[in-house]
Amino acid sequence: MKNGQKIDLGLTGYDELFMTEQERHENRLPKIYDIPLSEIDDFPNHPFKVRLDEDMDQLVQSVKDRGVIVPITLRQKDDGRYEIVSGHRRKKACELAGFDTIRAEIRDLTRDEAIILMVESNLQRSVILPSEKAFSYKMRLDAMARQGQRTDLTCDPVGHKLPGMKSVEYLAEVSPDSKTQVQRYIRLTELIPTLLDVVDEGRIGMRPAVELSYLSKDEQSALADAMSYMDCTPSHDQAIRMRKMSGEGKLTPEAIEAIMGEVKPNQREKISFRADRLRQYIPKNISPSQTEDYVMKALEHYSRYLEQVKKRNEAR
Repeated sequence: MKNGQKIDLGLTGYDELFMTEQERHENRLPKIYDIPLSEIDDFPNHPFKVRLDEDMDQLVQSVKDRGVIVPITLRQKDDGRYEIVSGHRRKKACELAGFDTIRAEIRDLTRDEAIILMVESNLQRSVILPSEKAFSYKMRLDAMARQGQRTDLTCDPVGHKLPGMKSVEYLAEVSPDSKTQVQRYIRLTELIPTLLDVVDEGRIGMRPAVELSYLSKDEQSALADAMSYMDCTPSHDQAIRMRKMSGEGKLTPEAIEAIMGEVKPNQREKISFRADRLRQYIPKNISPSQTEDYVMKALEHYSRYLEQVKKRNEAR
């Protein structure tokens, strides 16, 4: 298949007049092709990270053993190359497995239709970082707005409208988050990368992070510096006060340092772990809300094991 050569995605309605019912049915089935990896580009500004972790190792081994079971989804660009809509991890696994091609379905999609499908397919992941949700929700919301150019927007790539439903409300309907939570995630896109990384690591919660997103970029940079050398993160109350001072033009680096230097009420030492480091040791059937209980039980089990080892050593 040469660059610049368009794939025929189906027969015309005239051709279908001479088909049997079975042939018409088969003609409407997805067309699967073996596409060279060298002709496939990543989706522009793809918000979901492809991690080289234990899950990727397992996917690479699966690809080596059985190939790509579920084809990836591509759209063909004007220059004849292809763009991934769904399947960045599968493509990476094929590269790591040493494959030259990958099974793919070619969809005839506009850029905005592709964005909507890309976000929907990736939101099915078991572990999604706050930054990934933030930028994916914003990309989808912008795409929906461009599709309709009004507040009641397209609900699917073929153009079905939901009368009277605003874009953010519909986004909440088709996502695992409420309207308020979707809006909070989208606010996170206003954070500088340094602060957004801290949110991904779980060291700053959603609500204080949203308050901090209203600070200017310079104020956020000053806060990031203060957090680094003072080794602390702002509470929700501190974030609210910093936002208020920012609106009044009073949030200087000195003011940020003074606020961050406060001893928080009922402050207790907290230990945080990055979610992606923990997940590699936790079964996939354990949901994020069950993670703490699972880790505590694992620690209790390990503690009992160490106690047994100690007793056996003392008995010798």
